[in-house]
Amino acid sequence: MNLRGGSIKAEAAKAAKNGSSNNTRIILTIWFYPGIYNSMSYSAFSGFSHIASGSLAEVYGVCRDQPGALIFDEDTGRVVDIDPRHPPTENAARPGRPRLGVVAREVTLLPRHWDWLAAQPGGASVALRKLVEEARHDPRLRVKAARHSLYRFMTSLVGNAPGYEEAIRALYAGQRDEFLAHIEGWPTDVRAKLEEMAETAF
Repeated sequence: MNLRGGSIKAEAAKAAKNGSSNNTRIILTIWFYPGIYNSMSYSAFSGFSHIASGSLAEVYGVCRDQPGALIFDEDTGRVVDIDPRHPPTENAARPGRPRLGVVAREVTLLPRHWDWLAAQPGGASVALRKLVEEARHDPRLRVKAARHSLYRFMTSLVGNAPGYEEAIRALYAGQRDEFLAHIEGWPTDVRAKLEEMAETAF
């Protein structure tokens, strides 16, 4: 079920009234601050060579003709899959109000969760923004997210490298010096990107 804006409260109230125990799946429009919630930093690697960094459109434009090139979202460490039939552009149309940073994303919650959100001052969107902001300012959660990003990046690019498992253990143990020591012999570009991403992981 795809809903927008004011329909959220009505859907939440309806679900709660019906006493349904099933998930309610809707499209929720949330305020995403440009450059904070939406990743604006991507990097592309061809093998172990760093070939580009920047916005998704910029990076894709550089590496689209290089077979086997991987584009990484630096915020999450995940590989970005792009359909060449629909390449990213700087002014690509987006749902919501992109000029203000509003983006529609799918959120799946139980009826009792929607009921709680609808009862909060400002409604579901405001309540979710506050929850996300609070979580983002929790240093423990920021460190945890940074470590997960490093783990995904390392696994995708150098999962078979010597010292990989030791580096992962040091990463999650919060042992910065040990982590850097284990990646010291890795390819220069990979090590440089890991050191950059690791600044918030320890």
